[in-house]
Amino acid sequence: MVHEICKDVILLSRKAEPATAEDLPIAKDLLDTLIHHKDGCAGMAANMIGVNKRIIAFDNAGSYLLMFNPEILRKTDPYNAEEGCLSLIGTRPARRWKTIRVRWQNEKFQQRIQVFTGWTAQIIQHEIDHCEGIII
Repeated sequence: MVHEICKDVILLSRKAEPATAEDLPIAKDLLDTLIHHKDGCAGMAANMIGVNKRIIAFDNAGSYLLMFNPEILRKTDPYNAEEGCLSLIGTRPARRWKTIRVRWQNEKFQQRIQVFTGWTAQIIQHEIDHCEGIII
């Protein structure tokens, strides 16, 4: 189900709670909402649809990937970026890393670890910031 985009700064500023298998329907709604906004959005976190859970969805080089409870394990090569967000007006500066190593759980709650680079890494960092209650 496609949800409206949350613009409530108070909710967006709260650190997300860990996701569980009971949150699979939220992940589906998050993905549906991201696909609905695909022309102007490359990634979303659950708080962007009003749910304070640690779930992100993003375009991973042409296919969509869901991450439950993602965390960055390592980051290298910092750079400065300018980012926009469907939940906020305008763009803001952000400090990002060209390469990140991420641990997360998939839809079966199996642990995964992978290295991401470039644009995909930037999207993941933005969405994990949402999970941390960091408003960029």
